[in-house]
Amino acid sequence: MIGMKYWLKEKKVEQIPHGEIYIIKDRCKGCGFCIEFCPKGVLEESEEFNKKGYHPPRLVENPPEKACVNCGFCTLICPEFAIYSKREEKNEES
Repeated sequence: MIGMKYWLKEKKVEQIPHGEIYIIKDRCKGCGFCIEFCPKGVLEESEEFNKKGYHPPRLVENPPEKACVNCGFCTLICPEFAIYSKREEKNEES
């Protein structure tokens, strides 16, 4: 994560962005790319089957709070466009 620290200084980002992951289960073909290449390891293979008979990803049972950094890599690597993340809106109260 050394590179991320320098990137944040370069971009003058005060806080690390966080995201929320959305999975379109019936579009997934179970390739596992999103699970294998997630830099924060917030995804795992689920036990359930989708309509195509594959195991789609799911969020890990007890992820650290705000684990997804909204890097978007899962969206880029998914060949079926079955997963995406949206940046969490920043609360003024926090």
